[in-house]
Amino acid sequence: MKKIWKCGLIGMLVFGLLTGCGSSPKNAAENGESQDAAGQKLFVCTSFYPMYDFAKKIGGDQIRLVNLVPSGTEPHDWEPSPQDLANLEKADVFIYNGSGMEPWAEKILGALQNEKLAVVEASQGINLLEGNHTRTEEEVEDETPYDPHVWLSPMKAKAEMKAIKEAIVQADPENKAMYEANYQTYAAKFDALDQEFKDTLSPLPNKNIIVAHQAFGYLCADYGLKQVAIEGLSADAEPDPARMAEIIDFAKANSVKVIFFEELVSPKVAESIASAIGAKTAVLNPLEGLNDQQLQAGSDYLSVMRENLQALKTALQ
Repeated sequence: MKKIWKCGLIGMLVFGLLTGCGSSPKNAAENGESQDAAGQKLFVCTSFYPMYDFAKKIGGDQIRLVNLVPSGTEPHDWEPSPQDLANLEKADVFIYNGSGMEPWAEKILGALQNEKLAVVEASQGINLLEGNHTRTEEEVEDETPYDPHVWLSPMKAKAEMKAIKEAIVQADPENKAMYEANYQTYAAKFDALDQEFKDTLSPLPNKNIIVAHQAFGYLCADYGLKQVAIEGLSADAEPDPARMAEIIDFAKANSVKVIFFEELVSPKVAESIASAIGAKTAVLNPLEGLNDQQLQAGSDYLSVMRENLQALKTALQ
């Protein structure tokens, strides 16, 4: 989808700076701390939920953390506000996934004047899967040639968390020991999660999953599954009748019992396919953003991935 950036980005940036937009109310208020106390901490901005969660696991209460994409928002088409740009001008560290997930990030970084800002592209150096486009020729130019959803592999998520840890340590070396200890704690939990996926999925007879959009390539590659995506790497498009027919034929031929959709996108296409073949629908969460209820309940990357594992187990038995 086309984005108008050349004038809009600069205008938003200037507006944000001239109006003196401060930090998000979440920054200090969430932790019950004063603005003075928050100002003494390393100020970290993250692009969307997985980056936020990994940074929180590393930094804990020692960092002041702001996530740019609001809770419950699908991030593929999100665009930053003047408030977001103003936060980035004040931040010490900015963490984003990269690999085409946040097309706005590279454009913003070229316009910022924050010379102290340390920038972390968490997926850099990770072996990426090539994308399989199902878009029109006009839309392909706005798509990434790679699948950016690397965090859905627990081992690649751990690699992203390590990159985040290293950047935070470099920006705040006085607290290195704490950051390193936090990383070791959660790295072990990610290893355990990986083993749970292996132990659970390996003996299951079916290996085919039908998903709303092509987000689960890394997870499938790790655990011997095959995803058939109703749509491509972006979550907001709808398939044409020919693609719908292909999915229905595949589901019938492979005895697919569950069609997966995701919470931040309309389930109507998944429901239509499920109705056509007598299947059920269920959520398989790409962890692109949690809603307020999930966050208030204490959900995080690890708990949601275990929910995904249970959903896969039920569907593939």
